[in-house]
Amino acid sequence: MHYVDVGPADGKPVVLVHGNPTWGYLYRHFIDSLAKAGHRAIVPDHLGFGRSDKPDDAKLYTVPKHAARMTELLESLDLHDATVVCQDWGGPISLWWATRHQERVSGLFILNTFAHRPRGSVQLLAPLKLFRAPGIGELMVKGLHMFVRVFLPAAVIKRDRFTSDVKAAYLAPHPSWSTRTAILVLPREIPSGPEGPVAEMNGDIEEKLREHFRTKPVRIMWAMKDWGFTPEMLEKEWLATFPDAEVTRIPDAGHYVQEDAHEVIVPALLDFVGR
Repeated sequence: MHYVDVGPADGKPVVLVHGNPTWGYLYRHFIDSLAKAGHRAIVPDHLGFGRSDKPDDAKLYTVPKHAARMTELLESLDLHDATVVCQDWGGPISLWWATRHQERVSGLFILNTFAHRPRGSVQLLAPLKLFRAPGIGELMVKGLHMFVRVFLPAAVIKRDRFTSDVKAAYLAPHPSWSTRTAILVLPREIPSGPEGPVAEMNGDIEEKLREHFRTKPVRIMWAMKDWGFTPEMLEKEWLATFPDAEVTRIPDAGHYVQEDAHEVIVPALLDFVGR
């Protein structure tokens, strides 16, 4: 696993965790600002993404295995007083560590993500249904690279920000069929209902969030034009878990909120960590 570790070694650690099909580049607007403020920015690339290795073995990319590797990495860094920033699959993958080592974590900074057991059947977006389909998913994700070429830019509201350089940066880590295996596995890991390994994992995280983090600072910044992680998820899941959290609803941002609204999020994060 590749990771960036920037800023003073004795600064407050801020762990910034990406989802699918992005990598640490998603937090490029965050890293220098955190370091200049005296904090330590830690940005891992999940196995199969970014500058991490990309073995062509789907069994390596289940969410519980991603979470176990994240735990090993963050424990190896011996972090204390850490803030966890998470979005998309970064939620369950990093919060698995946080809820098992709550003594190391001083606060949570939640972007559009999920870490709750589904209460009923999960309604998927049409592209995700296609990505999950045997054969079709392989062709679309591993062959045509549509998750990155089409789905990712379509989920950014401020299209002028998705320049040719930005698109190239997201395409670069996955140049061939065999390097795109991790991207394909994650849509297939989305729980279809309240049962299954990821649903049960999230149920455990949800329970421990209520137990250990309701007395700690929690800041939520939510993109209101996210197709998948909707305003309803914010109200019914996150605010049910953290009714006292400080919340900012960002009206003109989509799923990849770090692209659409970094100029709003970064100052709020600096304020949160500083407090």
